[in-house]
Amino acid sequence: MILMDGKAAAKKILDGLARDSGGMKKKPRLAVVVAGQDPVIASFIAQKKRAASAVGARMRIYSFPADITTNALRKNIAAIVHEKENDAVIVQLPLPAHINRQYILNAIPLQKDADVLSAGAIGAFTVGKSAVMPPVAGAVAALLKEYGIPYRGAHIVIVGAGSLVGRPIALWLLREGAMLTIIADRAEDRADAVRAGDIVISGVGKPGLIRGDMIKKGAVVIDAGSSESSGAVVGDADRNSVASSAAYLAPVPGGVGPLTVAMLLKNLFILARA
Repeated sequence: MILMDGKAAAKKILDGLARDSGGMKKKPRLAVVVAGQDPVIASFIAQKKRAASAVGARMRIYSFPADITTNALRKNIAAIVHEKENDAVIVQLPLPAHINRQYILNAIPLQKDADVLSAGAIGAFTVGKSAVMPPVAGAVAALLKEYGIPYRGAHIVIVGAGSLVGRPIALWLLREGAMLTIIADRAEDRADAVRAGDIVISGVGKPGLIRGDMIKKGAVVIDAGSSESSGAVVGDADRNSVASSAAYLAPVPGGVGPLTVAMLLKNLFILARA
């Protein structure tokens, strides 16, 4: 089994952005909105900040207390998106449970939505009118391209239909005309459906969900789910058992994650130029 190295593929993208930034009069700036304090979220933001610095981009963090109301946060975001220095704006997820997430995401205009999570941005992407791709969909596309894996004629199974992973990947593949099966829940009870996939993409966030006996011989497994187990970040795929069946595996960590950050910054540069 070949482990798909997302870090190497991400480096190629980031190196290209670094070269591009050298010829730009104004370095692109990404605004990151954060509500509350969480060490895991802080770690994600730190990764983005390091990558942004490496390509010559700027990043400003707008922090708000965890108990901020939905209306107050929306009002603040309305001001943030109108700052000319901010070429793109993202809301770091998850938000506190009491906040209406989609209402907050919809405050980001299409022209500055680097995560492609507002209703307007999702709609534009669905009909092929978006200048940028959802970062995780772009990451999967880049990974398949990096390893020369054809997907248009393949049977692709997506496990999980969440707004951050499953849905944007499904929308992209539907636009590409791929043969697609989406398993929204209880994948452990649908092993036969998963086993039919030439390419299996999982984004549930449940350790050990995807086992080797659910993967047909020679399939490609892209693990885009992440969760914590025994203090470590792990994916949906049980790597040891999947290794007995899969030809390729994009693992967690080191697979889709680094590429997702690279694609976010690529979106920043595209929106800044526009």
